[in-house]
Amino acid sequence: MLKRLVLVVLLLLSVRVQAVEYTDVYYNPNESGWGVFLVQSDTTQFLAFFIYGPDGKPTWYVAIITNDGTGNYTGSLFATTGTYFAAPWQGDVVSAAGTVSFKPTDAYHATLTYTVNGIGTVVKAVQRQTLTPYAMGGNYSGSMAGSVSGCNDPAQNEIPFRGRYVLDVTQTGDASASLTFTFVDVNHSGFVCTVSGPLAHFGRLYQLNGQLACVGGGSAHAVTIDGLHPTGQGLEGHLTGPTGGGCQGSLHFSAVLNVNN
Repeated sequence: MLKRLVLVVLLLLSVRVQAVEYTDVYYNPNESGWGVFLVQSDTTQFLAFFIYGPDGKPTWYVAIITNDGTGNYTGSLFATTGTYFAAPWQGDVVSAAGTVSFKPTDAYHATLTYTVNGIGTVVKAVQRQTLTPYAMGGNYSGSMAGSVSGCNDPAQNEIPFRGRYVLDVTQTGDASASLTFTFVDVNHSGFVCTVSGPLAHFGRLYQLNGQLACVGGGSAHAVTIDGLHPTGQGLEGHLTGPTGGGCQGSLHFSAVLNVNN
């Protein structure tokens, strides 16, 4: 029955909105012991709560919520029960139990609000739960897309920006990382920029607040890489901040790990 509910929601979703990917485990670090598993498919999210009832026993709720067009996700809460795990499966029972909203405050934090019929409303600040460090060090090949705008010399503006590069990444656990982009496309060939700084780890994602220094580019500039994380074949992220000459960059990048055969 729960699978059918998911399919119905997906079929009814007719307007596609570009969405940030929030798939992760969420919790409140001041209240370790409960949390929410969130899996996102385009603009639809499936949530599974592991919380506790008034008797202190584990209680499960699930939710199917969709992007409301403002970047927040809202929908229905369901209570589920099923067959004792050690017995032959006899089926499940799913019943409407209330409403849910998941409102991101940034890529890493959100406000989770859920109302349970006949009980009340719970409002919690949650964040992605970190498990273990990711190893990102290596040599990659990739592309970058976005914009460079606001330059003192308008000829340096690039809207859109498109570039290809070789990327070298060094990393010290969850402490820090350095990313060196050596561009190889016709428009930027020989241009080399390095971003180095401390890492903040949130679940599946890293945030790097560091310094951008380019060969022949003068002094370094403070930039941020958000959503930095390994993929199945490489890594990706989003760099924002000043790039020199009054320019401001908003640049998405993705790269594939170069594997020696």
